[in-house]
Amino acid sequence: MTRSSAVPAVPSSAASGSGASGRGVRVARAVLVVVGVALIGLGGWVLTETVSPTRYGGLLVWLIGAVIAHDAVIAPVVAGIALIVGRTGRRISPTVLAILQVGIVLGVVLSLVVVPEIISKARGTKNDTVLPFDYGTRLAVAWLVVAVLTALAVVVWTVLARRREARRTA
Repeated sequence: MTRSSAVPAVPSSAASGSGASGRGVRVARAVLVVVGVALIGLGGWVLTETVSPTRYGGLLVWLIGAVIAHDAVIAPVVAGIALIVGRTGRRISPTVLAILQVGIVLGVVLSLVVVPEIISKARGTKNDTVLPFDYGTRLAVAWLVVAVLTALAVVVWTVLARRREARRTA
């Protein structure tokens, strides 16, 4: 098979990104960059106005911890799930994969927030009213709710996609 018959021809405007969609992408990127820079500026202003300079060290530790939590926990879990789902050999739409990843991210973030409370409660506190709940059970219930809502979203998306496909082929 020759290259010309194996690869469909792409119009030069689409290949170079100079078409209408390329222009829209450039505009969207520009808007996102402007909004991002504005939010960074707002964050810097709020930081200098509301946080004492003596607390910058603790804030820096917290920010580094957030990056580590993302890079060491959230990203590998989501990438691992995507890899496992992709290797099952079944055809899964990118939207279903995205729904699954959102559910996993929600559960992991909930866990990152609640696990320190579970540890603190297990160690004991001087005041019993500081950590009054059974956080382990609540985390399990939260994971169950996330799993059910994620499964429901996948089912709804799949049903709607099949209906759209049936209408197209009919």
